[in-house]
Amino acid sequence: MNLNDLAANMLQQRSTPDLIADALREAILRGIFQEGQSLRQDEIATQFGVSRIPVREALRQLEAEGLVTLHLNRGAMVSVLTANEAQEICEIRSALEVKAIQLAIPKLSTADLEKAAVILETTDQTTDAGLLAQLNWEFHATLYASAERPRLLAIVKNLHINCDRYVRVQMAQMDYQERSQKEHHQLLDACKQRDAKTAVRLLKRHIDTAGEQLVTYLRQKS
Repeated sequence: MNLNDLAANMLQQRSTPDLIADALREAILRGIFQEGQSLRQDEIATQFGVSRIPVREALRQLEAEGLVTLHLNRGAMVSVLTANEAQEICEIRSALEVKAIQLAIPKLSTADLEKAAVILETTDQTTDAGLLAQLNWEFHATLYASAERPRLLAIVKNLHINCDRYVRVQMAQMDYQERSQKEHHQLLDACKQRDAKTAVRLLKRHIDTAGEQLVTYLRQKS
């Protein structure tokens, strides 16, 4: 799949900045656009069959998410995540997601737990890195949703997006994926038992370990 395919899919619906942002975001996460690559507004507008105005608005949206950097004279480029930035993101994730799970566990319903279990079953049946990353977020979001803190969840989701293109590389490594999936099952079991203390410990270790691996990867490739 390339940007033309994503554009065609989006154009089956009404073209808006949000839809263009969705396509560009996925192109970045899939690696169609590499970190540091220039994003030419006129070329993107041509591919979507729109003016540069909605493209510019879409790029501003992606800038707010940390995926795109806008330069006054050089236009837009795909943001580069440094090891230090990744470490900070994972530290913030750890603090916020621990709070989310603490708030969520007393309110988790049977339906929530069953949905999380189905997501893990689906995860076991795929090796596609993009789908694995998506399912990873859906699993965590399902456990956090009952905290009823939409702003907190939105911040956490944005932090996931910032790391997602690199997490997909990690997900492609089966040793990481197997360990991650084992940790997910352990976390779900703790949630089923309403054991907040164990859930917090498992979640913090899960995020911290993934963060350490991501930081190591970024330092090696720099």
